[in-house]
Amino acid sequence: MTELIHSIQMFMQSNFPLLQIQLTDILDIVILSFIIYKLLWILRKTSSGRLLWGVLILMMAMFLSSRYVFSLTATSWLLDKLVQWGVLVLVVLFQPEIRRFLERMGSGRLGFVFASAKEPGQDMETAITQTTEAYTDLSRDKVGALMVFERQNLLDDVIKTGTALDCGVSSELLKNIFWNKAPLHDGAVIVRDGRIVGAGCMLPLSGNVNLSRDLGMRHRAGIGMSEHSDAVVVIVSEETGSISAAMGGMLKRHLAPETLEQLLRNELLNDKQEEKKSVPLVGLLLGGSRKEEGDGL
Repeated sequence: MTELIHSIQMFMQSNFPLLQIQLTDILDIVILSFIIYKLLWILRKTSSGRLLWGVLILMMAMFLSSRYVFSLTATSWLLDKLVQWGVLVLVVLFQPEIRRFLERMGSGRLGFVFASAKEPGQDMETAITQTTEAYTDLSRDKVGALMVFERQNLLDDVIKTGTALDCGVSSELLKNIFWNKAPLHDGAVIVRDGRIVGAGCMLPLSGNVNLSRDLGMRHRAGIGMSEHSDAVVVIVSEETGSISAAMGGMLKRHLAPETLEQLLRNELLNDKQEEKKSVPLVGLLLGGSRKEEGDGL
């Protein structure tokens, strides 16, 4: 092996004399590039990914204000002071991701440290069908329900507020969870990759002061969740049985079961292809005004 490495180095030095680079340097670059790529991929799938863009913008501002470009003395001094505390701030902001990374390493699952989330497949197809079937019955019986379909932004912090589960989505299970005497009915069900990963979870309420006063806490929590993440939230009103869906802070109400199923399919299946179709669908949701005449829980 040593002879092979030496032969490659001799070949590079003889054919590329201007490039004073060792094979170990190339290996070092490859490893570092792989780690950076995987870290960016992990952060892209969490809400912290948006913070990362803020850090990159701050670094660009520092470069532009330096003496090498525009020589903005006051601005450069202020940014330098911010960077002095930057490491501590980053540790606080990215604490969930750092902890998850270290837990995976400590558990010995090194193969899963940089593992990417699997693409939605047959489980998601089944989850959509079973959710539509359950919501049809829940709407008819006027049983309140609140479900969150996780997409790119991971909702681990929300799952921790409820009971962690790991089971497939079925109509009967959902109707049992949301039965008004069930211990987990007063909260949201979280679905990840077509499987239920949490129930009885507490969602952040919307901070929008322009929402209809007729909207109850379940709808406000659903809208709030869609404001804080890219999740799709589906709701059944306990008072009227009306089915609603929240996405991107917008609420589409009075959905027929067929419309709900189509919306979930458009948003949750073939996620990569649906990035090109997101604009038309957001337009559909914008058709439902936040100030529509509301129904409570």
